[in-house]
Amino acid sequence: MDHRAIGFELTNEDAAGGRQKHVTQISFKPLNEPTVTPAPYPPPNPPGNLYPSVGEPAPGPVNPIGFEDTSAQAKPIGFEMQTVGNDENGPTEVVSEKVPLESKRDNSGEESTLLPPSKDPAKEETMYFNDGVRRIDYVLAFEPGTADKENRVAKREYFQKELEREGLQLEFEAAAESKSGKVSFVKVNAPWDILAKGAEMMNMKMPLAPNDMEYDQRSMLDCIPTPFDLDKDLIEEDDNYFTAPFNRSRMEQLCDKNHTEDSSIWFVIKDKESFFTNAQRSRIVYAILSRAFYEDADPNNPAKRRFGIKKLLANGSYSAAYPLHDGKYISEHSILTRGKRNDRHLLYEIWARPRSWYKYQPLDKIRSYFGEKIGIYFAWLGFYTTMLVPASVVGLVAFIYGVATMFDDTITNEICDINKAGNLTMCPLCDNRCSYWRLQESCSYSRATYLFDNPATVAFACFMALWASFFHDFWKRKQNEIEYDWDTADFEMEEETVRPEFENKVRRKRENPINKRLEPYVPGWSKCCRYGTTVSILLFFMAVVLVAVVGVIVYRIAIAAVLSTTGDGVVKGRAGLIASATAACINLVIIFILNFIYQRIAEALTELEQHRTESEWEDAFTFKMFLFQFVNYYASIIYIGFFKGRFVGRPGNYDRNLFGFRQEECDPAGCLIELCIQLGIIMVGKQIFANFKEVILPKLMVWFKSRSVGHDKEDKVYTHWEQDYNLADQPKLGLFDEYLEMVIQFGFVTIFVAAFPLAPLCALINNIIEIRLDAYKFITQWKRPLATRAQDIGVWFGILQGISAIAVISNAAIIAFTSEFIPRMVYKYGYSDGSLNDFYQNFSLSRFNTADFDDDGRPDEIEPIFGTNVTECWYRGYRNPPGGSDEYEYTMAFWHVFAARLAFVVVFENLIVFLTWLVMYLIPDMPYQVKMQMLREKYLAKQALFHAEELKEKRTRPKTE
Repeated sequence: MDHRAIGFELTNEDAAGGRQKHVTQISFKPLNEPTVTPAPYPPPNPPGNLYPSVGEPAPGPVNPIGFEDTSAQAKPIGFEMQTVGNDENGPTEVVSEKVPLESKRDNSGEESTLLPPSKDPAKEETMYFNDGVRRIDYVLAFEPGTADKENRVAKREYFQKELEREGLQLEFEAAAESKSGKVSFVKVNAPWDILAKGAEMMNMKMPLAPNDMEYDQRSMLDCIPTPFDLDKDLIEEDDNYFTAPFNRSRMEQLCDKNHTEDSSIWFVIKDKESFFTNAQRSRIVYAILSRAFYEDADPNNPAKRRFGIKKLLANGSYSAAYPLHDGKYISEHSILTRGKRNDRHLLYEIWARPRSWYKYQPLDKIRSYFGEKIGIYFAWLGFYTTMLVPASVVGLVAFIYGVATMFDDTITNEICDINKAGNLTMCPLCDNRCSYWRLQESCSYSRATYLFDNPATVAFACFMALWASFFHDFWKRKQNEIEYDWDTADFEMEEETVRPEFENKVRRKRENPINKRLEPYVPGWSKCCRYGTTVSILLFFMAVVLVAVVGVIVYRIAIAAVLSTTGDGVVKGRAGLIASATAACINLVIIFILNFIYQRIAEALTELEQHRTESEWEDAFTFKMFLFQFVNYYASIIYIGFFKGRFVGRPGNYDRNLFGFRQEECDPAGCLIELCIQLGIIMVGKQIFANFKEVILPKLMVWFKSRSVGHDKEDKVYTHWEQDYNLADQPKLGLFDEYLEMVIQFGFVTIFVAAFPLAPLCALINNIIEIRLDAYKFITQWKRPLATRAQDIGVWFGILQGISAIAVISNAAIIAFTSEFIPRMVYKYGYSDGSLNDFYQNFSLSRFNTADFDDDGRPDEIEPIFGTNVTECWYRGYRNPPGGSDEYEYTMAFWHVFAARLAFVVVFENLIVFLTWLVMYLIPDMPYQVKMQMLREKYLAKQALFHAEELKEKRTRPKTE
């Protein structure tokens, strides 16, 4: 056996300034070296097919270790460590020390607690089988016991035999060996042949040739050092290769090393152990796990045969299935002095720790560790957060302008002055119980409204409409760069495989026109029936949401009427605000309840539609959920922004079509402050609830599960796979909740930003926290998710485009119909001398003769401050005064304002559309350098295939004299 030796050189400086050199060599050799005969590795059993549908007879049992013991003592029990000290004159000291394998040493080298070899603390972080050679690519866990039914045991045994037949190697850890004493583990390893075969069948792109067209993607600003940059000393730069779909016939190890043919036709395989990353290995293993059978075929229906790890998890045969994290995420040593412990430790230090909140994200490392799907999510979230910076700055400037000029607004000052408009007697806000009131009572309401309804807010709304349009165009450009860098540009067309559930459920088959193979398909008439059912149920639940919104409206009307009749002047004066705030909180609770119910229904409906691939299933589910969530979150906000106060009627002729109630009215200062309150409560409340569900709840679950581990069992090792088992599971829907949270927030920021200029700033602060919270839970609280691939953000991109288009219309409508900007401009330039100092309230309010009240609208009691002789009151609207043939009809000012509003919407929308088109024309979706590299890569791939076929023909051609 080879006895290894390592050495190092020490140079010391004595007091006189001289230097002494010492060379130290440490050698190791095993004590009681066992006699072992290596067994063939991998085992001689021929690997089966990756997909069990084309099966082979099961080979003989697989040796889980790979070595055949020929002695009673098959493991070394220690090492002899020999230390040789040297100086410039030669050897000075030889020290021999026998170190038993079971001894545990601390950092000082002192021997401490003695443990049996099977309880080696190194096992707490190992990613290998007990032989220390084969890597653990996946872990299956189950809890045996009285609740473990016999059929579950049979399913597990059948499933595990199928895995071995497919070529996977298994190693078992009994529950008695675990720290908790309750969980058994099955460790899964994929040998090289299985990995190569799986990579070829899954069209994985692997390194083909070094990239000879590298270009610097950085701009001039990127060359300036900033505190946001990551420490380059901690992150090594990955090699840059052109890639091509993997093919076993072009593996460099299998060809003659002395060949003179072009080496670019062979894949760059420096080391078999590191050629496939941990993420790729786990993905190949999962492809086998998802298709392996766990029961025999039904004699009455041979085509029906259950399979897949998903169903085994659902029926309780296994309690968990997961790839391992790379090790512990913390270290007792600083990463700056000792370097990274593993990739998980590196990501925690530079990405997930709260102190790294201001740093850029290591996207390539995230992609390498978690896969492209999660990597693209964090790339999009980082891009979105960065784009929020200019929006937040402009919004903050608009808000500061409102605060600075709040007490200089002429119209608000008139309302607050009891000697001017503040002395106007206003008509009651509800039927019978409400009395007359002074306009001055709306002073504080008007002040608050001005903060969000001023010229700067209008300019900011125009800016945000452009921002929303530019956002998805710039992201498309960024996404194209990522697709090329991460080899996902053609994933959905070339690599994605059929869903196992689709293969199992769909019995009809037809020939695929592309590969000429029989494949399952769903006929058109069946699709129509299934989609018709889905649409009907979706419309029904949207109607349920609208009914809930109507219920909240009725609550708001009733509460406002009750509070308006109280004797407390403070409560009475703020009845509308209190009703709006409490109604928004109730609406938030209803939103959460309906979301919980509909999510389960949407999953069942998407399964009913029978989608062929995972991407199609996710896109269909996402679209259903977003339509529902859009109505659920935005219905009440849309009502306040565009409908409240529009169909009220007038005193003496109010509209009472809603359950006999009189419709809600806006304050004389407008409905914008109510819209702001509703938006703020729903937006902030949703983010608080989401953070609790995604971070606090998993942390509590992990803490609770860790309590079940027997900490008093010091003789048991808390193994790496058991530590990961006690982590929380990633939600079943993966990143759906993450995307949905951000897209709904994007809607709040863009669609209704005219009502709340601080929305981008709130979103920016939330997202900075969200990135680190998401990183923290992925690294520390969740089991390592399967590193799935994705080409882009999927249907979310189309949803973002739709929201951007809606945002342009919405902001134009809010400015034109909800804000007081247009009426003020019409009055300023059409009905006065160019200023707002000529009693604007006479223009925007109308008079009503109290004698014209009907019995339903006349107040029962009149407050003493008004006396008993109130002959007229004022109300919001553009109507003629009482008396004359056209009393209470719309005035010409109403039509002037209406025309100005429509003109503003048309000009606003056309201007935004033109500027968006101009930017899209000037900035192409695909950067020129990326386009050139893609063409170069395709050229090399074609040349490699051509040369490979040419070499194959040359080698098989018979030799001639």
